[in-house]
Amino acid sequence: MSKSVVYSENAPAPIGPYSQAIQAGNLLFVSGQIALQKSTGNFVVGNIKDETSQVMANLSEVLKAAGMDFTNVVKCSIFLKDMNDFPQVNEIYARNFPQNPPARETVEVSRLPKDANVEISCIAVK
Repeated sequence: MSKSVVYSENAPAPIGPYSQAIQAGNLLFVSGQIALQKSTGNFVVGNIKDETSQVMANLSEVLKAAGMDFTNVVKCSIFLKDMNDFPQVNEIYARNFPQNPPARETVEVSRLPKDANVEISCIAVK
């Protein structure tokens, strides 16, 4: 099975020793995305909905680089700094999966990179 790095110029560059995504056969493993804006390099601040919207936009760009979109996603992992943000995150997340949403888990964590409030990763299949 072949393995290749997937990189999108339209999503933030990795901030550590990892790839935006790895394609292995027909599977795509997308690294966790936080609310960094590619255009400015700045972190989205404001509210959890704004952060989540940026996270989903970043995921979308990485998926596009692999010739996929949210319909290809089979699994997501959501990491929240505060589980009280779950309803707002879920509202924005759901907009990207109007039908047949993927499997998912959501967990509260003590801290995320750059003190983000939300991080989401996914697995997609072609």
